[in-house]
Amino acid sequence: MDKRTQGAHCIKYDYSYLQDEGEKKEGEVQKEEQEHLGKLEFSLDYNFTDAQLIVGVLQAQDLAAMDIGGTSDPYVKVYLLPDKKKKFETKVQRKNLCPVFNETFIFKIPYAELGGKTLVLQVFDFDRFGKHDVIGQIKIPMNCVDLGQPLHEWRDLENGEKEEEKLGDICISLRYVPTAGKLTVNIMEAKNLKKMDVGGLSDPYVKIVLQHNGKRLKKKKTTVKKNTLNPYFNESFSFEVPFEQIQKVQLLITVYDYDKLGSNDPIGKTFIGYGATGVGLRHWSDMLANPRRPVAQWHTLQPEEEIEAALKAPHR
Repeated sequence: MDKRTQGAHCIKYDYSYLQDEGEKKEGEVQKEEQEHLGKLEFSLDYNFTDAQLIVGVLQAQDLAAMDIGGTSDPYVKVYLLPDKKKKFETKVQRKNLCPVFNETFIFKIPYAELGGKTLVLQVFDFDRFGKHDVIGQIKIPMNCVDLGQPLHEWRDLENGEKEEEKLGDICISLRYVPTAGKLTVNIMEAKNLKKMDVGGLSDPYVKIVLQHNGKRLKKKKTTVKKNTLNPYFNESFSFEVPFEQIQKVQLLITVYDYDKLGSNDPIGKTFIGYGATGVGLRHWSDMLANPRRPVAQWHTLQPEEEIEAALKAPHR
C-alpha cells in the first residue's frame, strides 16, 4: 500500500521511505566536512521599556582568507528578515582574520513583532574595486531566543549560500465554470508553517488577490486560525472572470501571521495562473482542462521577494 498523506482531498505522495541508509549516511558525512569559515562573538538584549532590540557585534576569530595575500578585510552587516528595511554595518577591519569590532546596533521593534523575525549577522570581505564577498553568516530565528535575559555567545559561521528556510505548504482547490464566468477558490488547509510568534506558533490567515496586468481586481481573506502551524480552513471564495479573460489573470495567495498589536507579517506566498511556472502553471492548466470540476493541489510557499520578482518578469 502506498504511503501518502491525505487531507481534504489533497494528496501528496511520500517516497522518503524508499531512501536507503547509504544515502542518509552520505549526507551526514557531507555535513561534517563543511568548510571552516570562522566564528563570531555577539550579544543580544531586549529593552522592554523602549521596545528596542540591542545587537552587539563583538569580535570574530579564524575567518577564512578571501584575499590573494592570505588575509581578509572583514566587516559585519546586521539586519532582520523578512523586511531587510534597516541594515547596519560595522567598520571594516583591514587585513585581519581575528578582528575586534565592539559595535552596538539598535532596532526599534515591538516585542510582539519579534517572533516572526530572523536576525542575520553576515560577515563580508571588503573589496575596494569589486564585489564584497560573503565570508559567512549566522541566522538567529527570534522565536527561538529567550529575551528575558541578555544573550552572549560565540557561533560558527555558516555558508552564505545556505538554502532558504522552509515556509510551509498550502492546499488550494480551483473550479472554473466557463459558461457562468465563475472562478471558485477554496483555501483548504496549510501545513508546516514557519513559526512566527515568540511562543513558537502562528495565527495564520490567507489573503487571495485576483489580478490582471498587475492591477488588483478583487481581494478576499479567510478567518484567522489561532495558535497553529497546520491550520484547516475549508473556506470558498467566488470571483467573476469572463471566459475571454481567464487565460490572462493571476491568483496571488499570501499566508499571513495575524498580530493584534503590530503589523501582520507575511509567512509566504505563491501564485497561480498567467506567468506562473511549475506547480502554479500545472494547477491552472488542470483547472481549465476540467471545467466545472474542483481540482485540488498542494503549493509550496515562497518568500515574498521571490514571488514579487516572478510577477514582474516578462511573460510570453
